[in-house]
Amino acid sequence: MAPTRSFVRFLNTKTIITVINNNISKAPCRLFHKCNTCHNNLSGSVVSITSRNNKLNYNFVGSKHRFFHTTQSLNARVDYYKVLGVPKNASAKDIKKAYYQLAKKYHPDANKSDPEAPKKFQEVSEAYEILSDENKRKQYDTYGTTTEQMGMGGGPSGSDGFTHQWQYKSTIDPEELFRKIFGDAGFKSETFSDFAESQFGFGSAQEVIVNLRFTEAARGVNKEINLNVVDTCPKCQGSRCEPGTKSIKCTYCNGSGMETFSRGPFVMRSTCRHCHGTRMLIKFPCVECEGKGQSVQRKKVTVPVPAGVENGQTVRMAVGNNEVFVTFKVEESNYFKRDGPDVHTDCTISVSQAVLGGTVRIQGLYEDHTLQITPGTSSHSTIRLSRKGMKRVSQHGYGDHYVHIKIQVPKTLSEKQKALMYAYAELEEDTPGQIHGVSYDRDGKKISISEHQNLVDAVKEALKAKKNIDDPSPDTPEDDVLKESKRSKG
Repeated sequence: MAPTRSFVRFLNTKTIITVINNNISKAPCRLFHKCNTCHNNLSGSVVSITSRNNKLNYNFVGSKHRFFHTTQSLNARVDYYKVLGVPKNASAKDIKKAYYQLAKKYHPDANKSDPEAPKKFQEVSEAYEILSDENKRKQYDTYGTTTEQMGMGGGPSGSDGFTHQWQYKSTIDPEELFRKIFGDAGFKSETFSDFAESQFGFGSAQEVIVNLRFTEAARGVNKEINLNVVDTCPKCQGSRCEPGTKSIKCTYCNGSGMETFSRGPFVMRSTCRHCHGTRMLIKFPCVECEGKGQSVQRKKVTVPVPAGVENGQTVRMAVGNNEVFVTFKVEESNYFKRDGPDVHTDCTISVSQAVLGGTVRIQGLYEDHTLQITPGTSSHSTIRLSRKGMKRVSQHGYGDHYVHIKIQVPKTLSEKQKALMYAYAELEEDTPGQIHGVSYDRDGKKISISEHQNLVDAVKEALKAKKNIDDPSPDTPEDDVLKESKRSKG
């Protein structure tokens, strides 16, 4: 029997088609393969070739398992630029637009009549996955392949020294890729035909980020932003006809919106292919909206920002006939620190305010506040301003404003200020440790040894004089003796 020839052709990573002469089912087949490149015998008798889970299983008769060596002609490089119809220097925006056009054309939900549509949809998705990724595109332009491709083959395999190369295997489902870019609305078949793209883009905005200052997020504000929306065509005002023309009753379905087909004894009815069920036929469709009545337009939209919104919070807002997810990005404040609905700020007071008490003016979220500093306030004390914090977005009421007190100790003092401090140090009780410039006498009393001792003594004398005026002490017997001696000498 003449040798039966077998050809293995790789269509993609999941399908292997083996074309074998019908004689293989009638008698054992002896097949001696030779590589067109190295001219070496590759295998003995071939009984079957199967593929499961992307893994090849070879069953041979009279020989051990070996790998096939596929030549370059079987693994022709796919030109992803040609698949998308873009030049090699195309920008990322052009690549995305080309992908959208082709995905919209070949999406299974939009092109159910073409049996090749799913395959073409997968091809354009694979091309976009490569060319939209900067690293993968660079590898593809340089080597004609990517890291994933190189990792799946191309080198010697086993002791036989044979190699096998695989085409690129996408790691993302085509429909998941489409949903990731254009959202769930892109899978509805009507979205492919109910509006036209324009110079502003090929779809309405699905998500928009709004930047806010901290005070804007706290108090609430109306922010104006520009975004793409699908709205009534400004040229035809939704009539779908060129200005000056109008639609007529569909002559193909006689205005019923349905077509009738006879197939022998069977009668079938389907949506009219010409008016698409609208019962009206447009001979001169609007050029601006491609006869769809709606187009992508750039409009200024006012976003009402609720008071108390948090960073990263997303709200859903209706814009025209669509819904847009608005994500707020709140700028951090150098003064306010947020903790949920509560805010925290720092307030610095002087030493005299901490010791003697007083008042201080601080900034609040909605207005300024006057704090009462009680005498003897220590550092890191906290004052709570009830209901002066953030508005609770999902609940009623407001949070609190916590003010953290910090005492500012002067780094430099004048001579008079130092003299006052030394005089105070001599009068201070329960000092934990030693004070620089202050010592003790034999009786254990504090005495100043400052270089500005004259000023310190003056302060002490002033304090003594003040004490004598306010609270004169009665004369002691020793004082009476001194007075008598002074009078006798006189």
